[in-house]
Amino acid sequence: MSGRRAAWTAVAAIGWALLLAGSAWAGVATTKHNLSASGPGTVKATTETQLCVFCHAPHNSSPSAALWNRQTPGATYLPYTSSTTKAATGQPTRGSLLCLSCHDGTIALGQVLNRATPIAMTGGVTTMPAGSVSRLGTDLSGDHPISFAYTSALAATRGELVDPGMLTGAVRLDSSGQMQCSACHDAHNNANGKFLVMSNTASALCQVCHIKNYWNASDHKLSTKTWTGAGPNPWPHSSGTTVSANACEGCHRPHTAPGKKWLQNAATEEDNCYPCHNGNVAAKNIQTEFTKASIHPVASTTGVHDPSETAVVNSRHVECVDCHNPHASNGTSGTLAGSLIGVRGINISGAEVKPASAEYQICFRCHADSSNLPAPHTARQFVQSNTRLEFSTGNPSFHPVAGPGKSSKVPSLIAPWTTASVIACSDCHNNNAGPLAGGTGPNGPHGSTNPILLERPYATTAAPTAGDICYKCHSQSVVTKESPHNRSEHLRYGCKACHDAHGISSTQGTTTYNSRLINLSTTDNKPVTSGATSVMYVDTVARKCYLSCHGESHNGRTY
Repeated sequence: MSGRRAAWTAVAAIGWALLLAGSAWAGVATTKHNLSASGPGTVKATTETQLCVFCHAPHNSSPSAALWNRQTPGATYLPYTSSTTKAATGQPTRGSLLCLSCHDGTIALGQVLNRATPIAMTGGVTTMPAGSVSRLGTDLSGDHPISFAYTSALAATRGELVDPGMLTGAVRLDSSGQMQCSACHDAHNNANGKFLVMSNTASALCQVCHIKNYWNASDHKLSTKTWTGAGPNPWPHSSGTTVSANACEGCHRPHTAPGKKWLQNAATEEDNCYPCHNGNVAAKNIQTEFTKASIHPVASTTGVHDPSETAVVNSRHVECVDCHNPHASNGTSGTLAGSLIGVRGINISGAEVKPASAEYQICFRCHADSSNLPAPHTARQFVQSNTRLEFSTGNPSFHPVAGPGKSSKVPSLIAPWTTASVIACSDCHNNNAGPLAGGTGPNGPHGSTNPILLERPYATTAAPTAGDICYKCHSQSVVTKESPHNRSEHLRYGCKACHDAHGISSTQGTTTYNSRLINLSTTDNKPVTSGATSVMYVDTVARKCYLSCHGESHNGRTY
């Protein structure tokens, strides 16, 4: 009885195998993986009628898994790598090698083990045609990593990855727990296109494994904006017609990605953003902002930025992702603009904050403790390039960026500003044609026609006019009536002659001489020649001047 039962079990197994084989045959027959003469593609055999023979054979002299009928590639591959990957990527193994026996382009398509000579292909084609999107080559550094052990430890270490124990649906690891081509592709079924195991509309397939922080509230996941048809196609390798339908593929490409390290659509960082942010998908044209006279120079460097770099940027560069997290950005407003959510920063004490909770913390990554800071725009008595030190709330005076200012009496402030207000860097440094300037351009310090990325002009060679950046918050009529501003000579060279707009570090100035943002311009002021010789300052407590300016020497003159 046991022998008969074993025989029936064997017969049943063969039956199931034949059934599955039939199902696979039916699935492949109408796809490009049907390389027989009856195949629908342009690359196919001239006379060979067997469909499965290009990959499988029931008998051969070199039996292997899946009854494989092709040679194992002997190429040495360049695997994917980046500074942020935690997976131990190496040479392809197991099932992925089977796929590469066609898709790396090193072995003829008709070269199978159970034929004495290669199967002839139409048009004299031998290997996967050069230039085909399916020909991956041996450089896999721009392809999604494969043949690595996807473990719970890896998911925990890397972060933003689902635990492999959750992969119980269409996406599966191989029997050894490795991520292989078969996790995303089913060679026998093209129902979802690109032989994907499930539809990748809205990057559903990507999100089976990748659980990016902030993503569910991001505009790049939720936006229904479409392409106007002008300019370059923002989604050339996807069939999605909206931002949300493309999702991850709006910026990333899983195979042969030009931006290899993070599988980006373009090798030049900003070129991953411009196709949508040129006014042809997103309403505002950010790209044109970078053609203005004063900009954050995103095009000046390529390949310098790295997500693993220290919070304090010492290799001077700026890229869009230094200020924006594309997995998090959205259109909300609040203490921190939605476009700045999920970005690292440096707080007023110099410590890393991740994520930043205030705009200035993001600015401090480059404009505070970084090396090789540029010289201040105005030559001053106390020279300071570190904005974190300038804005410190322990200073004798500072513009209220990191906290409310010290003075309780600033009569020139224009409502709604008060002495309790806190401002942002972008209240001054912004687009000259943006909403803060009364225009319709995009918000943010991308570009401006004014020097040092100011939203409005800043008088440096003449008296400030009504449109001067200072008069945005300070009433011109009140300022010009106050002493000492009520003397025409005191406004001849603009506010910058006496005031340092950021602040004066407590390591350099005192409350006696440097309250009210007093840090004299050495271009407009000189030391007096008698009395307090070689000293140049304004005593803001006694309200006396010790300096030479507008052609007159002040030696303790009261104002």
